Amino acid sequence: MKKILFTVLFLSLLQVGFNCNMFAQAAESVEITGKLAKKFASGIKEADLKTHLYMIASDEFEGRNTGEPGQKLAAEYIKDFYISRNIASPLRENNYFQIISTAHLSRNLKPSENVVAFIKGSEKPNEIVIISAHYDHLGINKDGEIYNGADDNGSGTVAVMAIAEAFQKAVEEGNGPKRSILFLHVTGEEKGLLGSKYYVNFPLFPLVNTVSNLNIDMIGRSDDAHENDPNYVYLIGSDKLSSELHKLSEEMNNKFTKLDLDYTYNLDSDPNRFYYRSDHYSFAKNNIPVIFYFNGTHENYHRISDTPDKINYEMLAKRTQLVFYTAWEIANREKRITVDK
Repeated sequence: MKKILFTVLFLSLLQVGFNCNMFAQAAESVEITGKLAKKFASGIKEADLKTHLYMIASDEFEGRNTGEPGQKLAAEYIKDFYISRNIASPLRENNYFQIISTAHLSRNLKPSENVVAFIKGSEKPNEIVIISAHYDHLGINKDGEIYNGADDNGSGTVAVMAIAEAFQKAVEEGNGPKRSILFLHVTGEEKGLLGSKYYVNFPLFPLVNTVSNLNIDMIGRSDDAHENDPNYVYLIGSDKLSSELHKLSEEMNNKFTKLDLDYTYNLDSDPNRFYYRSDHYSFAKNNIPVIFYFNGTHENYHRISDTPDKINYEMLAKRTQLVFYTAWEIANREKRITVDK
């Protein structure tokens, strides 16, 4: 009897030790993942964002009006960036444009294109995380004045580029994401979310395999409510479809960036209805969990005075890093984000 009791006790202790070792390994894995995320996020720098934004929001691109020559130049600039960083296209080699014909646009617009780049996941390549921003703006007014659109949405455009570059550096060092990531620069947002609507109607990857959409639209400035404390970002939609995504988002911020996450515009009672006014909504309508990153409107919103010299590049970098950390966690966690709402 004593022998049996001793054997049971020994096996129990062995099991406890095994479980403790499993927990220790899991904790160590999380810590290593966190260190890697921090390492690659540190490559998202103010100077690089500034360099690209001064180009995207330059007079040369003529306000990036949908289908017009300035928008085409911006599309080429974004494409050349991805080629120079060895970030692949999900289409044919060196073809980074998802062409949208006039039939799928409105107001007799000229044909336009979404710009797409892709990093294939190492373990779950068929599951897709989409990071998006619109790169179009308002063009030139009747007096010949250019809407440079530095904050709207040059800031989001260069943020997506910087995040892609950070993930590509991870790939090159053997630490690429487990899930695939599509970097989606959409056209026609100012005309009614046309580029994102086209994408969800003609997706490059099945929508059922799309894990989440992180959409960036204006993250380079501060609004009046945060004039004296710019260390914030508005989050919209994070809890609308997935409580898990909302929790993950807050955890990443608490651990890494420590921004003030402002949910004012996330309220159902928000009269601005921003949840319905940017490209993430095209994905949310298809039951894909989303987060919309936004700094709010300001005195230069949709004016010719929205120029790159007014951008807070420190905050642009920090908000971009928050999106990167969130994408990193979504792409690398064991289970995909679930829809529970």
